[in-house]
Amino acid sequence: MTDCSRASFYFLSRLVLCIFFLTCATPVIAEETLRFPGDPTDHNVVYQFNKADQKYHDAVLFSVGEMLRKYGDNITIVVTAIGPGIHILAKQPLREVSEQNRQKVQSLAEYGVKFHACGNTMKALNWDKDDMLPFVEIVNVGAADLMELQAKGFSYISW
Repeated sequence: MTDCSRASFYFLSRLVLCIFFLTCATPVIAEETLRFPGDPTDHNVVYQFNKADQKYHDAVLFSVGEMLRKYGDNITIVVTAIGPGIHILAKQPLREVSEQNRQKVQSLAEYGVKFHACGNTMKALNWDKDDMLPFVEIVNVGAADLMELQAKGFSYISW
């Protein structure tokens, strides 16, 4: 074999291998990552949100956003707000909540993050559903919500 024909042989064999891997391997990868709306997610996490401190709000909401960026539509995220943390979900919070964090909560909800508000805390504040942001789900007992979600396989995150 001449040097020219040997080089052509190696080039063609590599080209055939590349085409083989591209056509055979790609559909397998696509099937593994293909998800449809409503499919169960592989990852489930619940955050406890129980403080009124702005730095705490920043940290928890940043973490929620990072989980969405990492797992996309393959994660279910619930943020359960209890005690002083509930103010972040109120239309008219009685404790300080920055406008930036109010916008983050709204944006996260639009991306599918679920926000649960503790009914006991709401009763203590004389609040009802009308006092909460429209996407908020009210649960009777926030602590029970945390426990029940963990029993369903949700990982628990707390600061």
